[in-house]
Amino acid sequence: MTSSSDLWDRATAERYDTASAAMFAPDVLDPAVDALATLADGGPVLELAIGTGRVAIPLADRGLEVQGLELSAPMVEVLHRKRPALPVTIGDMATETAPGAGTYRLVLLVFNTLGNVRTQDEQVAVFVNAARHLAPGGRFVVEIGIPCLRRLPPGQAAVPFEVTDHHVGFDTYDPATQQAVSHHYTRETDGSYRYGRHNFRYVWPSELDLMARLAGMSLERRTADWRGTPFTGDSEGHVSVWRKPVDA
Repeated sequence: MTSSSDLWDRATAERYDTASAAMFAPDVLDPAVDALATLADGGPVLELAIGTGRVAIPLADRGLEVQGLELSAPMVEVLHRKRPALPVTIGDMATETAPGAGTYRLVLLVFNTLGNVRTQDEQVAVFVNAARHLAPGGRFVVEIGIPCLRRLPPGQAAVPFEVTDHHVGFDTYDPATQQAVSHHYTRETDGSYRYGRHNFRYVWPSELDLMARLAGMSLERRTADWRGTPFTGDSEGHVSVWRKPVDA
C-alpha cells in the first residue's frame, strides 16, 4: 500500500457523486470520454483509481472492455450499485496487478488523482505499474492540475479555488516539499458547515515526463484539456499521453 495516500472512507464515498456533481456534467465529462475512447483504439482499458465509475461507466457504454483498480472498497461499492458487472480489483495503483496485465491499450488516471500518492518514489511506481499493464504501443493518460504558485504573494500560503454560497475551497502549499492540502467548507442543509481536507503532492509536467521515461514510456502529446486546447505557460492543468514502445 502507498501509505502516504488518503483513503476514501464510507462517508466520503456515499457523498462523492453529489459533491463532484460538476464533474459529471455533460460539457465536462463528454469531451473526456470522447478523447479516451479514441485513445483506447478499441480497448481493453484499465482505469487506475476508478472511484465510483464517473469515467469508466461511459467508456463501457461505448462498448469498450473496462477494468478498474481502486484502493477504497466503499468507492467500489458505490460504483457497483450503478454497474454491478464492471470488474474492479481492490488494491494500490502503485503496486497491484490487475487481470490482463500486459494487454491494455489504454491505462488512465484522471481528475488529479496522481496527487493522492504523496511521495515522488510512489508516483514513479504508479508510472512503472501503468507501463507494466500496457500492451506494446499502449498509452498512459494522466489528467492533473498545475499548482497555482504564481498566485502566491510572499508570505501567503493559501490559494482559493472556489468561493460560493455553498462551498469555500482553498489549497495550501509547501513549495519546499511539494506537499499541499485542499480545504473544503461545505454548507449543509441546516445551515451549518462541514469541514473536509485532502492531502496531495503536486507535480510538474517535466517531472512527470521523467517519471514516464523511467518507466520506459515517452511523451506523445500534452494539451491543456480534453478538447485539445494547446498547453501553455498559463494553463491551469493538462492532459498528458505517454506511449509504451511498440517493440517493448
